[in-house]
Amino acid sequence: MILAGDVGGTKVNLGLFEPSGEGTAPLRLLAAASFASAAFAGLAEVAEAFLRQESPVVAAAGGRPEVTAACFGVAGPVIDNRTSTPNLAWEIDGGELARRLGLPAVLLINDLVATAEGIPLLADDELASLQAGDTRQPQAGVVAPPGREASEPVTGNQVLIAAGTGLGMALLPVAGGVRVTVPSEGGHADYAPRDADEAALLLYLRRRFGEHVSVERVVSGPGLVVIYEHLRDAGDASESPAVSAALSAAASSAAGRGAGGDPARVIAEAALAGADALCGRALDMFISAYGAAAGNLALTGTAVGGVYIGGGIAPKILPRLTGGSFIRAFLDKGRFEAYLRRIPVRVLLDDRTAMLGAARRAAAMAAVEAGSTALSR
Repeated sequence: MILAGDVGGTKVNLGLFEPSGEGTAPLRLLAAASFASAAFAGLAEVAEAFLRQESPVVAAAGGRPEVTAACFGVAGPVIDNRTSTPNLAWEIDGGELARRLGLPAVLLINDLVATAEGIPLLADDELASLQAGDTRQPQAGVVAPPGREASEPVTGNQVLIAAGTGLGMALLPVAGGVRVTVPSEGGHADYAPRDADEAALLLYLRRRFGEHVSVERVVSGPGLVVIYEHLRDAGDASESPAVSAALSAAASSAAGRGAGGDPARVIAEAALAGADALCGRALDMFISAYGAAAGNLALTGTAVGGVYIGGGIAPKILPRLTGGSFIRAFLDKGRFEAYLRRIPVRVLLDDRTAMLGAARRAAAMAAVEAGSTALSR
C-alpha cells in the first residue's frame, strides 16, 4: 500500500492507496481522512493517528496496513527532504519520519508540486473554467518532441497558484517536450498595490506586520480577514453585530483548536449570501488581488499553456470568481492584456488533488524500488 498526504497550515489530508495499473486511474483510494493541523504536535502524530484509526482497510490488514512507500506534499520549501512549515510550527524530516513510522522511506515534496502531479488525474468535471483562452498558440523556444509533426501546435508552459492558509505557487514549464514542475516561494514576494485602495491596504499591513509585506499577507485566508479588518477600521462600511459575533466565535474556536475556527469562512459566506456589505467589499478586494497575482505569475512563467487555480479557497468562492473581477485583474497588465487573454485559466475543484499527486509520486518511488530489488536478485 501507499501512504500519501497533503500537509497544510489548517488541515492534513491523508490517504491509503494501492496501484491499479496504467491508464486514467493508476491509483485506487482505499481510505482517507482529514485532520486539523493545529491539533497535533507534528506530522508523525497525524500519520500514526490515521494508521491506527478503524476502517475496513486497517481491519483487513490485521490492525496496521503494510506501507511500502510514502510521500507528503508540504506547504513550505523542501530542502534535502526536510522542511520547516511557515504557517505551522512543525519541523519535518523525511528520514526521521520514516524511522518513526517504520517505513522504508518517506519523500517530502512541496505541496504545489504535489498538486501539479495530481492535475493529470482529474476528470473534466473537476475543473472549472474562468477563461477559455487558446492553447493552440505555440511558444517561442519550445519544440515539438520526437514523433510530432513540426506543424503541430505545442501546449506551452503552465503555472499553478493556490491560496489557502498561505499562498503557494509553482511553475510548470515544458523542457524537451516534457512538462516539469518547479516549486516556487513567490507567495512571499512583495505585495504590489495597483490603485489607491490597495495602496492604503499596503500601509495598513506595514503598520501591522513590518516593512516587508508579502502578497501572501493579502491573497490567503488570513489575508481576507486582514482586508476585512482594514476596511472596517478605515470606515469603509459599518460592521454588523452578527458578523462581529461570528468572527469572535471563530477566532476563539481557532485559538482553542476547535472546529469552526475559520474567520475567513465567516467573511466569505456572508459575502456570498449578499448578507453583509463590508464582507462583500472585502471579498471583492481579495478576488481582485488574487487575479492580479495570478496574472503576474502567468507573465513570470510565460504560461501560454494555462493557469491553474488551486487551494482550498477558490472552489468555495467560485460563484464570485466567475463574476468577472478575477479575470479583469488578471488581464490588467497594460500592453500584455492581449497576451494574457489567450491563456486558459481553470480552477481545481477537488481538494484532494495534492494528496493524489503525492500518491502518484509515492507509486513511482515504489516502482523504482521494486525494480531495483528485482535487478539485485
